[in-house]
Amino acid sequence: MGFSDYFAVWDKMTPERQNRILGSIASRKVKKGVIIQNGGEECSGLLLIKSGQLRAYMLSPEGREITLYRLFERDLCLFSASCIMKSIQFDVTIETEKDTEFWIIPAEVYKGVMEESAPVANYTNEIMAARFSEVMWLIEQIMWKSMDKRVAGFLLEESALEGTEQLKLTHENIANHLGTHREVVTRMLRYFQSEGMVSLTRGTVKIMDAERLRSLADH
Repeated sequence: MGFSDYFAVWDKMTPERQNRILGSIASRKVKKGVIIQNGGEECSGLLLIKSGQLRAYMLSPEGREITLYRLFERDLCLFSASCIMKSIQFDVTIETEKDTEFWIIPAEVYKGVMEESAPVANYTNEIMAARFSEVMWLIEQIMWKSMDKRVAGFLLEESALEGTEQLKLTHENIANHLGTHREVVTRMLRYFQSEGMVSLTRGTVKIMDAERLRSLADH
């Protein structure tokens, strides 16, 4: 399948606009663990994901990370083209969490099509609203949920994404996702282990009692 099969509003665009985009896109394959957008230093263009997984996160002035959201197959990444959205006042870093293949739509080309096409503009606004909803959900988690609930929820989310209860995660990885210190995560995981909810080995967290983790995360 090609680009047109992955772009949600392709059939609602005129042939001229379709050709304009097809004539400008580039395809890339990137290995896991590569930074493809470093804050606000560049405007890479919009990324349409063919396969793989991206992570969008912010860095504190002290260098601490917090995951804002993940992007998967068929997702369109807008924040890699923040230069076309002048109201965006914060820097987002985008990293590949798995080997990823995607198309890059040049920012100016997409902006031109978006200004001419109501379906593309509406689609873009829907994506923007969804991303901000995810960020607002994250803020709610940080403000109102204790760290043990957030760690439990994160482990269950990872297990669902990876399709396994044996997670290849370091304490540092988890801390970076949740915007906290490694020592806090270590303390939580050791408590979970003492309660029989997880088993810890170097670089791995194995979920032993998903129901108890779910009960903890949901209450």
